[in-house]
Amino acid sequence: MIEFKVNGDYIPLIQLLKAANLVQTGGEAQIVVTEGEVMYNGMVDYRKRLKVKPGDTVEFRGETIRAV
Repeated sequence: MIEFKVNGDYIPLIQLLKAANLVQTGGEAQIVVTEGEVMYNGMVDYRKRLKVKPGDTVEFRGETIRAV
């Protein structure tokens, strides 16, 4: 599990995937989100502009990110 420190109230999902080095570019992040490859708090979520807040979890390709 990756613990990611959120600076401020939230981080956009696409930025989180890039910051955690799970994708190379923002364009790649948008594609994997729209194709349903990302789970947010246990459910597939297709929102590219999703705001990930402390306490949320994101799962992608076998990796789990917990926002703290």
